[in-house]
Amino acid sequence: MALNTTLNLRALLTPANLRPLAAPILIIMVLAMMVLPLPVFLLDVFFTFNIAISIMVMLVAMYSRKPLDFSVFPTVLLVTTLLRLSLNVASTRIVLLEGHGGPDAAGKVIEAFSSFLVGGNTAVGIVVFVILTIINFVVITKGAGRIAEVSARFTLDAMPGKQMAIDADLNAGLIDEKTAKARRKEIAQEADFYGAMDGASKFVRGDAIAAIIILVINIVGGLFVGVMQHDMAAGEAAHTYTLLTIGDGLVAQIPALIISVAAGLVVSRVGDDGDIGGLVIGQLFSNPQVMTLAAGIIGVLGLIPGMPNLVFLLLAGTLGGLAWMRRKRMIEDVAAAAAPEAAAQAAMPQPDAQEASWNDVSQVDVLGLEVGYRLIPMVDKGQDGELLKRIRGLRKKFAQEVGFLSSPVHIRDNLELKPNAYRIALKGVEVGAGEAYPGQLLAIDPGHVSGPLQGRETTDPAFGLPAFWIENGMREQAHALGYTVVDASTVVATHLNHVILNHAAELLGRQETQALLDHVGKDSPKLIEDLVPKLLPVGTVQRVLQNLLEEGVNIRDMRSIIEVLAEQAARTQDPVQLTLKVREALGRAIIQGLFPGNAEVNVMALEPGLERILMQAMSAGGEGGAIEPGLADTLLRQTAQIAQRQEEIGLPPVLLVPSQLRMLLSRFLRRAVPSLKVISNSEVPESRTIRVTAMIGQNG
Repeated sequence: MALNTTLNLRALLTPANLRPLAAPILIIMVLAMMVLPLPVFLLDVFFTFNIAISIMVMLVAMYSRKPLDFSVFPTVLLVTTLLRLSLNVASTRIVLLEGHGGPDAAGKVIEAFSSFLVGGNTAVGIVVFVILTIINFVVITKGAGRIAEVSARFTLDAMPGKQMAIDADLNAGLIDEKTAKARRKEIAQEADFYGAMDGASKFVRGDAIAAIIILVINIVGGLFVGVMQHDMAAGEAAHTYTLLTIGDGLVAQIPALIISVAAGLVVSRVGDDGDIGGLVIGQLFSNPQVMTLAAGIIGVLGLIPGMPNLVFLLLAGTLGGLAWMRRKRMIEDVAAAAAPEAAAQAAMPQPDAQEASWNDVSQVDVLGLEVGYRLIPMVDKGQDGELLKRIRGLRKKFAQEVGFLSSPVHIRDNLELKPNAYRIALKGVEVGAGEAYPGQLLAIDPGHVSGPLQGRETTDPAFGLPAFWIENGMREQAHALGYTVVDASTVVATHLNHVILNHAAELLGRQETQALLDHVGKDSPKLIEDLVPKLLPVGTVQRVLQNLLEEGVNIRDMRSIIEVLAEQAARTQDPVQLTLKVREALGRAIIQGLFPGNAEVNVMALEPGLERILMQAMSAGGEGGAIEPGLADTLLRQTAQIAQRQEEIGLPPVLLVPSQLRMLLSRFLRRAVPSLKVISNSEVPESRTIRVTAMIGQNG
């Protein structure tokens, strides 16, 4: 029984179980010191602990890489302030009760601070104490509190913009949902931290005021106790109790000053993730020219008669030596970086000795982005260009949504472009262009804004909507008026994404098709072996996939596509006919993409008479289908008008036709009505209800 009890106690007294009890025990001990009398030895221990904990807090603040690394600091500030006040109460009790016994009556720590630090001189002690209190109260605490207050205000003001930036990165595919949640949590914690620091700084200020009041009370109280209760002479009582009170005040005020410095270090951090010591050394002593000038000025001052020449000249020589060492190291670093390049240049043959070779033949980039010189920071790796991250996210999102990995985007600067211009090229041919202004925002009019904005009037390069380039400070005003606001990198990325989606078929080359088949073959090797090249060549598979992409059908369901091709390959090798069969197999997905859920399929249709005429033209002209010019013009005009009405009432412009006419009308109408989707009867699943909302050709 006793053994089991011992084992249970050992299990309870593990570090993991004791750690949650540390804070409550410390608070109880602190409060107990205010009420219960302490032995002198314990008072020395707690004073020493107070000094040690303040030094640890300052060191942790110095080595924290960002403020949130020490997020518990406001709580630590409160606890240490409470500890100092409780020690003041405990030491006051001992000073007043035992002070008549001599300088060591209140403990060795108070004796050391009252005798050694101020030489036993009460006037010097009072002056030093008041100076330390003023430094803590007026300079450090007030400055740290102001920084925390402003930081809290700015952090709260910036929260909506930071949240929108996280949402934009999430929508662009640059981060996942888990990372977005972590970043949102960090933003909230940052605002809470600066708000807590703003309030916690008031504890230190109150502590400094309390220290002065306690000093006065202890001196007056000690004088009264010494004279009235212990029959001491007034001068002796004033000297003894004042000296003990000053020692008590200094032993509490010095840790308070250290904690205040730590608070200032935490809230005044800006920018880089590094410890304060390394950042100060790296930034203050990194420029040899600055140290050389400082050494020269100090040296000149050291030559003036009456100045402490030795000290000034010694410091000037030290700074000059550091500057010389830093300059020498910078030269060595540059030489080391240039050595490999120089060796490579030396190993290369001279230009006049080179013969033309295949290396001189440069291939055209499949997808290219050229930028003016003012947009270079957006795509510069060295400057952590935001556009680079967005482009990587776009390629990933494209692969997930469309079904294949596009060619990488080759980015280069082009000095022939305007400074803020960019150009998107597909196989060397321009397919998109626009302008972007880093540091500004593009406010896009989605069609229902309540007023104009002051800014550079333009159009959205991706969709041609009216827009304004505005300053960052006008974001909230633009939101209030109903504008969609995006930054410069998002403008270029959105335009690039729009171009990639519209030219997906051209991006699917033979190499991408083979890579896609190899990727599918990892999971279904037999399926690929039976199709390519036994039944169909890679070129035919590529043409079928391009036909699907040209009409906005993704190719993610490659298993179904390959199964249909393998089944139909014995009957036909025609890519058009194979595409027709594949679309029928993908009909459920096609209709689901146009009409989500189980809603009615609201479509446009051809008037029966017009449908018969087109069927006859199809039979007479083959796949090309010769349509009489007048009829073609009427068909284009009516389709464009009815498609616009469909979009105005919130319905997608979808035309339902017989399967024989689908390919002909899709190609014929695509140029006039890019948003129009043409589907066939055989592609609509039997479970979906069709409702014809408009008829083309009814009046003509």
